[in-house]
Amino acid sequence: MLSPDKLARIGELSRKSKAEGLSIEEAKEQTKLRKEYLETFRSTMRKTIENVKVVDPDGNDVTPEKVQQAKRNNRLN
Repeated sequence: MLSPDKLARIGELSRKSKAEGLSIEEAKEQTKLRKEYLETFRSTMRKTIENVKVVDPDGNDVTPEKVQQAKRNNRLN
């Protein structure tokens, strides 16, 4: 998870970008922080999806094969 300080800084840079524009250094910082945020988000989302089990109304496991394969791959790593 991204630290609250980094999330706050992303917001600050976004507001400043809309209000007055960013310097070259600030734009680079913003790009770096956004990239880090997206990597963290994608990793967390991937882990969440891989831990989902889909069950139909009859109680049968109908989890998509792609998700089941990802679970198996993660257990091996």
